Amino acid sequence: MTAEVLIATDLRFSFGKVTALAGVDLTVEKGEIFGIVGPDGAGKTTLIRIFCGLLPPAAGSCRVLGFDTVKEKMALIRKIGYLSQRFSLYGDLTVSENIDFFAEIHGVKGYAARKKELLDYMDLERFRGRLSGALSGGMKQKLALACTLIHTPEIIFLDEPTNGVDPVARRDFWDILAEVSAGGVTIVISTPYLDEAERCKRVAFMEGGQVITVETPRGAKERFPGHLVEVICDPVKKAYELAQAVPEVRSVQIFGDKIHVELAEETEEAALKKALEGPVRVSQFRKVRPTLEDVFIKLLTEQRRAA
Repeated sequence: MTAEVLIATDLRFSFGKVTALAGVDLTVEKGEIFGIVGPDGAGKTTLIRIFCGLLPPAAGSCRVLGFDTVKEKMALIRKIGYLSQRFSLYGDLTVSENIDFFAEIHGVKGYAARKKELLDYMDLERFRGRLSGALSGGMKQKLALACTLIHTPEIIFLDEPTNGVDPVARRDFWDILAEVSAGGVTIVISTPYLDEAERCKRVAFMEGGQVITVETPRGAKERFPGHLVEVICDPVKKAYELAQAVPEVRSVQIFGDKIHVELAEETEEAALKKALEGPVRVSQFRKVRPTLEDVFIKLLTEQRRAA
């Protein structure tokens, strides 16, 4: 049986009259990469700050590694790592000095070997004497992760750590996370990128301060009903409008130069093709498997319609 290292029960929090969390229940298992996805304002950052003991919930309770995040906050902090959205290190300190600083504030002794290991691991050894403020966005996040790991936490919380980082650096960062997780560290990460959520063991989909569902990426896609068609076309906005007017169409979403159209049955493709003929130039029309983005958009649409 897998041990649960995080248990959140009916978490609620508000900023004045704005509800950030409206009753969140979650569990995270030891050693897993657990993703939290949702639009801006869904409550992801508030939730992670409560997990870290940085915010006390207005109602409900949360235990991380067996510690109550409010009553035992100081004991908890020694066991966890936290990486925020923004680069929070000291730009006027070198890469090496930043790691030294975080080791010392965590009371780590004899950390030279651990520091060398992390510098090599993050491909930062060659930059150890460079001011951290002069690093690229991807290197800054690698340094921040190294500082987060210097005291060997059992669980780390990352709040949209790759936001604004170029695709290659994002991929490298996630490769490192996979290796960290393989070493037994539990990772809880919020991300705006659905391709990153694909790399999580389980994903919590959030909207309006609530968790809509928790699924494995594969399980979420298997729940997608109907028949999904991808149409590469021009003009795409006109195709979107025409497809929406077709009675057989359940939903339509725009993805760059194409639309994804959900139908109940494959036999309904003919009605869609007929509607697009003439006003739209179609270069490709094919059945596709739903992506996690398709699933998430559908979940959001259904949640907002119900609300």
